[in-house]
Amino acid sequence: MSDYVNDHFGLDDRTAVVIGATGELGGALAEGLCRAGANTVVVGRNEDEGRRRAEALRDESEAGTAVFRACDTTDRADLQGLVEFADEEFGQIDVWVNSAGVNAATPFFEIDEEEWDHIMEVNLKGVFLACQVAGRYLIDQGEGGSIINISSMAGMTPLSRVFTYSASKAGLINLSQNLAREWAPHDIRVNCIAPGFFPAEQNRKILTDERIADIMGHTPMDRFGEADELVGTALLLASEEAGSFITGANIPVDGGYSSMTI
Repeated sequence: MSDYVNDHFGLDDRTAVVIGATGELGGALAEGLCRAGANTVVVGRNEDEGRRRAEALRDESEAGTAVFRACDTTDRADLQGLVEFADEEFGQIDVWVNSAGVNAATPFFEIDEEEWDHIMEVNLKGVFLACQVAGRYLIDQGEGGSIINISSMAGMTPLSRVFTYSASKAGLINLSQNLAREWAPHDIRVNCIAPGFFPAEQNRKILTDERIADIMGHTPMDRFGEADELVGTALLLASEEAGSFITGANIPVDGGYSSMTI
């Protein structure tokens, strides 16, 4: 890597916390940040998978290292413990990624309160709590930082069959924009990455042949995204140099999906 690229996008001597890193998209983000130099905290509920991923990153990365921490992101005390753990391990936090999420393909009149509350709790309340805890740490640390929230096409335009998920992601985008405005004086940048259609555990069950045809008909690049295709945008937003003037953005990584009209 050239010195110029490393100076602008490298994350040497920085620390990244990636919530949802035991999933496919979050796992790719954790790997990308670690390989760019960040000491990375792999966060998730699946302890076996989390420890496996952290070990693999330690073995494969030529720059940063990785550790695992289990965390229930809907529990403020657990999130506070995560912050303290990261600080004890690496002495600082510079990048915080919220990528945990759940979904359900339930017709509107069949959505019950339990399903609504669960999706909202994980996708929106969990990020709200994480931003409160991480944001307070970053403000007190006094060195700025980057918070990256994983939104969705569904938060930008209504998508059929995922009513609660869409509402939660729309709320997440709005929350991120408000925090970007609030924390800019502290040099804390808050942005979203809005993936298009990336096959992952939470959406495979609704990817019927008919729905895949609809998606491809609305995606100019005529294919699904690969998880590691989110990494470049994450490195831009994580970087103190290349991404220094980007905050309050919701950046689509969608193969052109959001630019299609007819």
